[in-house]
Amino acid sequence: MSFGENLRLIRKERRITQEQLAEMLDVSRQAISKWESESGYPETEKLILLSQKLNVSIDYLVKEQSNIGNIEGQDRTVIYAPSEKITIASFDKNHIVACQAVKSSKVFGNGKAPAYVLLGVEGVTFWGEHNVILGWYKTADEIQKEITEINEAMKRGENQYELKYFTKVEYKGLFGQPRVVD
Repeated sequence: MSFGENLRLIRKERRITQEQLAEMLDVSRQAISKWESESGYPETEKLILLSQKLNVSIDYLVKEQSNIGNIEGQDRTVIYAPSEKITIASFDKNHIVACQAVKSSKVFGNGKAPAYVLLGVEGVTFWGEHNVILGWYKTADEIQKEITEINEAMKRGENQYELKYFTKVEYKGLFGQPRVVD
């Protein structure tokens, strides 16, 4: 997807009108319309402000969706549901999360901890995102396959997805750190 499509998609996910977004950025509604139709682009300062107001990375706004999935070398990948939320049961089946987005993050720890975590974003409030742990993964390949399949399910308009590549963990230690179960 292009910048304009990404902008329109995330604006609609946030249930923000063009007029509301224009007011947030101190631009005209016509400017937002031009950006979404790709007959114009925001200045750098407005792009940064747009990223902050919509709570998305600049990468998400300007890159094509297919380029956003690479985990190697990145600490975080975010894939947004195109319109409706997608429901995903957590790895332990203790939570069923209606996700508007999923994102991955590298986990730093000893060799017994999983290397990546997949988070479901239930919503964004005034205080930020509400995230739920969906699954733990040993390798970048495993979480990348999961994210790719979730993204494909979203594109097909599916409203449910079952995790396939997660690593089984148990929580150990004083603070309940996840440990890979062999």
